[in-house]
Amino acid sequence: MMYLDHNATTPLRPEVLEAMLPYLGKHFGNASSYYRLGREAKNALEQSRAVIARCIGAQPPEIVFTSGGTEADNLALRGAAHALREKGDHIITSAIEHHAVLRTCEDLQRDGFTITRVPVDGTGRVNPDDMKRQISGKTILISLMQVNNETGVIQPVDEVGKIAQEAGIIFHTDAVQAAGKLPIDVTRHSVNLLSLSAHKLYGPKGIGALYVRRGTPLRPAITGGHHEHNLRAGTENIPAIAGFAKALSLASEQMETTVHRIAVLRERLESQVMFRIADVQINGSGAPRVSNTSNMSFLSIDGESILLHLDLRGICASTGSACTTGTPEPSHVLTAMGVPASSAQGSIRFSLGKDNTEQEIDMVVDALAEITSQLRAITSLKAV
Repeated sequence: MMYLDHNATTPLRPEVLEAMLPYLGKHFGNASSYYRLGREAKNALEQSRAVIARCIGAQPPEIVFTSGGTEADNLALRGAAHALREKGDHIITSAIEHHAVLRTCEDLQRDGFTITRVPVDGTGRVNPDDMKRQISGKTILISLMQVNNETGVIQPVDEVGKIAQEAGIIFHTDAVQAAGKLPIDVTRHSVNLLSLSAHKLYGPKGIGALYVRRGTPLRPAITGGHHEHNLRAGTENIPAIAGFAKALSLASEQMETTVHRIAVLRERLESQVMFRIADVQINGSGAPRVSNTSNMSFLSIDGESILLHLDLRGICASTGSACTTGTPEPSHVLTAMGVPASSAQGSIRFSLGKDNTEQEIDMVVDALAEITSQLRAITSLKAV
């Protein structure tokens, strides 16, 4: 099997599993208990919190553990919106956010909030000035992802963060696809809220975190006990949290070397595809991108047909976000970029990982050349 869908999820690193195992066995205590087993769990919880905080330039009390990136986005948007409702009801986001943000905004709109979705240019990037122009006296929150999950395009988070800070507006960024691929510094980004997820960087599924800058008003989405600084009730998942900390720590330490190696592989993939296959466009190539992501549109071919044929050859890729698999509509990200529906329907996302090899890339290109030739021949016969 050749796995090129790391933006959907990543395999668990052996070192991460090793870090988790003690808390799946004899160190099974509840971190809220006062006896030794509980204190062991509490110690693991706070050590992990400190590791994650250090990796993003935060303080340990500013890290709130969640069940993943989606919950972190929900807590950020709903929590800030409802905490600040007396000050205003206007939220600014972009048209290419993950559905965890866009659908939460839709729900907030039904609750009476006003949502502005700022468009992107043809490369898939937001213009900071466009966001600035949307600010009004009622604006309470801006949310802009750091890296788009479908195209890998890096958004101008630092610039927008400064705009929000100068206007006294809460700023949230979804950094789920950035962690392990770009350096994250919550002070440099001027963020109040930042979402993370472990399973995108070789950690376990079902665990994420929300960075909450000290003093940021936030209403909890899950109420109950006094867990996570009263912002997220529920007994903490200590094995997953320990794995998350180990995964983020390793990703941060090895980032420079890993990013460079993967960038070489992506360049090999894109250059060979463009040389060997006609009528292919690389979406987002005109903007800065993270090194592992390539979104290609194969004109006159249905993307899902390509995926099925790739799967028969043991190659894993996707047509976009794993959260939207099976939907007939073209990608909302590519649509926002102005990509025609016919081209968007033929898009494939390849997202490379640390264990991919040059040999795998060459095999994928060979497979794509055969598959696209076969599918276009069928399309031509149908047209006749």
